[in-house]
Amino acid sequence: MPNHYFDNAATSFPKPPAVAESISRYLRECSGTYGRGAYPRIIEASGVVEETRELLAARMGTGNPENVIFTRNATESINILLFGLDLAGAHILISPLEHNAVMRPLAELVRDGGVSYDLLPHFADGRIDVSRIGTVLRPETKLVIVNHQSNVNGVIQPIGALRAAAGSIPVMLDLSQSLGHLPVNLDGWNVDFAAFTGHKGLLGPTGIGGLFMRHPETVRSRIFGGTGSNSESFDMPEFLPDRFEAGTPNVTGIYGLHGALVSEMVPGHTEKEFLDLVDAVEQLPGCTMLRAAEDASQGPVFSITHASIDCGTFARLLQEQSGIETRSGLHCAPLAHTTLGTFPDGTVRISVSLYHTGEDFNCLYNALASVGCD
Repeated sequence: MPNHYFDNAATSFPKPPAVAESISRYLRECSGTYGRGAYPRIIEASGVVEETRELLAARMGTGNPENVIFTRNATESINILLFGLDLAGAHILISPLEHNAVMRPLAELVRDGGVSYDLLPHFADGRIDVSRIGTVLRPETKLVIVNHQSNVNGVIQPIGALRAAAGSIPVMLDLSQSLGHLPVNLDGWNVDFAAFTGHKGLLGPTGIGGLFMRHPETVRSRIFGGTGSNSESFDMPEFLPDRFEAGTPNVTGIYGLHGALVSEMVPGHTEKEFLDLVDAVEQLPGCTMLRAAEDASQGPVFSITHASIDCGTFARLLQEQSGIETRSGLHCAPLAHTTLGTFPDGTVRISVSLYHTGEDFNCLYNALASVGCD
């Protein structure tokens, strides 16, 4: 049966069978909390939590799993970081394709006073022009924030080169769209912070994400409570991950994410098949394509606009006529659309998963042609 779901940048579907199986087994057979006891079901649940932390660290290319803390999602992780760092008087540099998960807390910091930001120099597709980063650095620049892969046009940023150009300034990555789709090498890149979510490229459930902190001593915890450790003190433990994991974690979600991480999945399509799809759609005369300028910088997301109908109508017709499920509008990324020239109308976004096949791509192409793109 063809897979007509092309909204994986919002959340992935389908999930590996092990996701539901792991959640069900936890709820039926275990339901132990994390680190709050020493009987068998607690030991099992705590073991799965720590193994999931280690699997995530390996997937992100870091040998420091204790520096990975669990949160609800990338948005919460970014808030923990931006409101936990000492950014008084700071100048921040951001990529031109940031999501509102960054822009809204950043706007709050600006409103509170003392923080300013500028866009990193970039090319027309939003890819950072690393050669010009030095022109925007200031003595008060304290943080660089980069969306590793855009959720609008799929542009992949050159993290290694950017990290080198930023020098000693801390770099934070938003891995929401890239983790699970692209190689990530936090240690090799020497990235300082990275926020991620479990329900997109990692194919896990919603409600579970995390934050990697290479230098947690620079981040003040803003959430306080029980951890199951150092319970004799009113102060939060100083060690990781407990200092940033107050309260009972989403063990159910962690079990589901664990199921996804240990699943062995064979991609249903090749990279060439996806790029051939992008090239073919770009040639449709009734569509305008938003994509990376170079294939090497293209992730599994692109956007399109229709020559004669608005994006909401475009998406509705795709669904009604062909069952193709997409997302229309601004995708919670008005800065990206402003950069790419599609604000305020937005686009129809196509985002694929490894489950899609060449046949699914043919169905998508034919559906686009059927609504007047050819």
